[in-house]
Amino acid sequence: MGRLFGTDGVRGIANEELTAHMAYQLGQAGAYVLKKQNRSPKIVVGKDTRISGDMLESALVAGICSVGGQAICVEVIPTPAIAYLTRYFQADAGVVISASHNPMEFNGIKFFNHEGYKLPDEVEERIESIILEDKQEILTPIGDKIGKRMIVENAGDLYVEFLKKTIDIDFRGLKVALDCANGASYKVAPKIFKQLGAQVKVLYNHPDGTNINQNCGSTHPENLQKFVIENNCDLGLAFDGDADRLIAVDHTGEIVDGDKIMAICGLYLKEQGKLKENTIVVTVMSNMGLDIALQENECKTIKTQVGDRYVLEKMLEGGYSLGGEQSGHVIFLDHNTTGDGLVTALQLTSVVINKKKSLKELAKIMNVYPQVLVNAKVSNQKKQDYKKDEVIQKEIQKVEEHFHGKGRVLIRPSGTEPLVRVMIEGENRHELNEIANDLAKLIEQRLK
Repeated sequence: MGRLFGTDGVRGIANEELTAHMAYQLGQAGAYVLKKQNRSPKIVVGKDTRISGDMLESALVAGICSVGGQAICVEVIPTPAIAYLTRYFQADAGVVISASHNPMEFNGIKFFNHEGYKLPDEVEERIESIILEDKQEILTPIGDKIGKRMIVENAGDLYVEFLKKTIDIDFRGLKVALDCANGASYKVAPKIFKQLGAQVKVLYNHPDGTNINQNCGSTHPENLQKFVIENNCDLGLAFDGDADRLIAVDHTGEIVDGDKIMAICGLYLKEQGKLKENTIVVTVMSNMGLDIALQENECKTIKTQVGDRYVLEKMLEGGYSLGGEQSGHVIFLDHNTTGDGLVTALQLTSVVINKKKSLKELAKIMNVYPQVLVNAKVSNQKKQDYKKDEVIQKEIQKVEEHFHGKGRVLIRPSGTEPLVRVMIEGENRHELNEIANDLAKLIEQRLK
């Protein structure tokens, strides 16, 4: 069997790939590995609104209790709240049961360490080796040494109070539409915006276990775009299923994605002297327009491979305060240890209030360059071979020279499929389509 952990925890179709038995094993092995010495492990457990959450939570908690651990169950709550609550309760670890923006039939189990950071590879590997290879015998106590479950009913309120401390302004006079994706933010997002004085309109906050992310949320903001216009809202904010991502909508219905959010918030933080090293950490998929906007304002970007864990690693390595992805996964490291859609929403809305400008006006700081993505179908065995194929490399060089610094080529093998992804960015979308398709065909021909 291959690795259990992917780039964002253990994921799979619930009750088929991610079974109750696996959840039990993860709870048991995770509690065993992550506990501090000479004490019973204490683990915070939360979930999103998926129907499979109850089943997996019960099994996970059973695993934790079987090694003498205490499971602090905080019920339905955003993923980033688990990172905060793990610190708040001084727990050994936090676990969230969620598949983020994926369809409802999927679910996942993701661990945070005692500081609220995602686990490094070596710790995940220790947990995997116990489950897959029986490399370490886990002691299972009996009698009064068996663990207990504790249910915390006010966890959402604790998180809301934490969120309030991340800003120093209220939102009175602002009309905000919130798309909660029928997910984990359905209670806390409306609550905090109302408490801060905004006039709040809420969409997709009636989860039934099966409608999470269904034609709503940050991956499907189309209905929010229409709603904002029809209801004369100042802005709209769309979260994904576990609320670690945010996509915004201005008053005219235009999308403000993660790149624009980072540009707006980053330049405001620079004005306040709070953007460390005047640098934002982004992935290779971020738009060229972000680089140009920051350069024009004496800021810079540092690029990582795709994945918020790589963004966070680079932020910690260099002591940077802001980073994220175009998808809306934005990390404000001065406030939380992971991407937090609610923190991002509050920071962005605060800039609108403090600058006394509309979101549309603020978003003009960045011009978005068209991006075209085409998949080249190749075998898994040959996905990396484009790097050493001279013909392909010469063609890539030729395209980049053609752009004269006003476009770029990004070739990236898929992590899960037999594909090489060809992304071309530049000024003319029609030209980009031709170039991307030609390059994808060449890769397919050369790597048959």
